[in-house]
Amino acid sequence: MAFFAISQWHPLTPLSVTDLAVEHERLHEEIEQLRRAVTSHAVIDQAIGAVVAFARIPPDDAWRVLRDVSQRTNTKVRTIAERVLKFAQGGALSDTELEELRHALDRHAVRLS
Repeated sequence: MAFFAISQWHPLTPLSVTDLAVEHERLHEEIEQLRRAVTSHAVIDQAIGAVVAFARIPPDDAWRVLRDVSQRTNTKVRTIAERVLKFAQGGALSDTELEELRHALDRHAVRLS
């Protein structure tokens, strides 16, 4: 019994057992990467919603605020999003992150008390 790889460039290419194992591992890694991306996207979307709520700005501006803080603190957007969510629920941000959040909101003409 033969197994075949179907691709745009090499349709119906027969695969060896080794090739199948490699392809299985590659697909497994891709699935895990996609799961992480979906989770990360959800956290970022929630943080955008939090910024929209406490800063009363449109979602596009809230995204820009998160991106600005991320770039200016050299921190991944997902990490900033997680911290902003905690901040929105009464938690604390680092002094640097809070300062950059305030600056980003100022750049978008919003004041955070």
